[in-house]
Amino acid sequence: QVQLVESGGGLVQPGGSLRLSCAASGTIFRRNAIGWYRQATGKERELVATITSGGNTYYADSMKGRFTISRDNTKNTAYLQMNSLKPEDTAVYYCNTVVLGEEYWGKGTLVTVSS
Repeated sequence: QVQLVESGGGLVQPGGSLRLSCAASGTIFRRNAIGWYRQATGKERELVATITSGGNTYYADSMKGRFTISRDNTKNTAYLQMNSLKPEDTAVYYCNTVVLGEEYWGKGTLVTVSS
C-alpha cells in the first residue's frame, strides 16, 4: 500500500519561508515522479511543482523563483522549499504520485501566511 505523508506546514509571516516534506512508503520511491499541489479554501486544487525520477523539475508560473522542489531517494522523501511567501500562498499542500497507473495522495499539510 502506497502512503504519502506531508509535514512541515504551519503559520508564517509574509516574506517568510517553510520547507514541506513528503515521506513515501510502499513504493520504490526512486522510480516515481512526485508532485506538489495546493488547494486554498473555495478554490480548485492546483499544481505547484513536479519532480521526475531523474530529477527534472517543473513549476507553475506563480511559484517560479520562490519555490524549489527536491527529493532524497535515500530517505524516500520529497521536499518543497517555499521562500518569499505571500498571503495568497495560504492553502493545504498535498503531495502526489502515480504507481502502476494508480494515483495516490497524502492528507495534506496546512500552510497559513499571515501577519
